[in-house]
Amino acid sequence: MDFKNLKVGEKNFVELLVTESDTALAMRSGSLKVLATPKIICLVEEAAANLAEKFLPQEFTSVGTNLNVNHTAPTPIGLKVRAEVELVKVDGRKLIFNVKAFDDAGEIFNGTHERFIVNREKFQAKANSKGGAKI
Repeated sequence: MDFKNLKVGEKNFVELLVTESDTALAMRSGSLKVLATPKIICLVEEAAANLAEKFLPQEFTSVGTNLNVNHTAPTPIGLKVRAEVELVKVDGRKLIFNVKAFDDAGEIFNGTHERFIVNREKFQAKANSKGGAKI
């Protein structure tokens, strides 16, 4: 399958107003009431997944496979965060994004994120074959 609709240079973003539930303390990734790194990762993955989804046929989706990121500044409760992604490479079914996040004071996060295009049914069947809860 060819995914020619996915073009290098495509961009997307998501925004979040930081609340108590988004903090490192609440997410158990630290002990402070500042935006948790895992929450920023969720925002970046959401932006990248949504971007890919716009251009993929219905039977395909993308899954996150790699993150190489730097969380460079803290963000307190009450500030807005904007996570931005840009598709910088399409290598067959592998998608590579540059990722950044900003709060009202400037950049707080940067790096790269890779996603892989998969067939929804085949991927889900493979996961289900491992056992566990049946949904």
